[in-house]
Amino acid sequence: MGSELIMRIGILGGTFNPVHIGHLILAEEVREKLKLDKVIFVPAYLPPHKNNSDIAKPEHRYKMISLAISTNKYFSVSDVEIKRKGRSYTIDTLREFKMVYSKDSLYFITGSDLLKYLPQWKDLKEVIKMVKFVVATRPGYPLEKIPDYIKTIGIRAVDISGFEVRQCIKHNTSFRYLVPDAVFKYIAKNKLYKVVAD
Repeated sequence: MGSELIMRIGILGGTFNPVHIGHLILAEEVREKLKLDKVIFVPAYLPPHKNNSDIAKPEHRYKMISLAISTNKYFSVSDVEIKRKGRSYTIDTLREFKMVYSKDSLYFITGSDLLKYLPQWKDLKEVIKMVKFVVATRPGYPLEKIPDYIKTIGIRAVDISGFEVRQCIKHNTSFRYLVPDAVFKYIAKNKLYKVVAD
């Protein structure tokens, strides 16, 4: 009997509001550097640490990721948090992934900007047992006091944020090359992030 191949799977959670080229570059660099077999993007239904007034509907964010990753065979998107609804906690998501990928190695990828929230994470000790934590060091977020269970990976300094994209849309300035072309067209077609007049 042949032994089962253990896959190395990256899990990249976030609001993806909207997904932009920084997310894609991060996912691709981490995939290559850690020799991951696949990276699964997991858009949050409602992120626990953010004000949710400026967040596109989950189905829009899911669709934008689908469009953004359609040409990369190593990338996929999961609606596990969207289906669950409510606020998204990493521990609940990882339990679901562990049921599907029980024999595989899971790598939880996050940006260094989220490190400050770690002490507030629900069931952090259990999370640490389930996955290998990978923190991508982003420009502008110096790393301090990294816990020893976290592996850091330096990524290309692409300083783009969803906030910046939304600001461009609100102020009617071009955001064309901050997001993949298919996402740009989707945002325009669906009039996302526009300021609604009172």
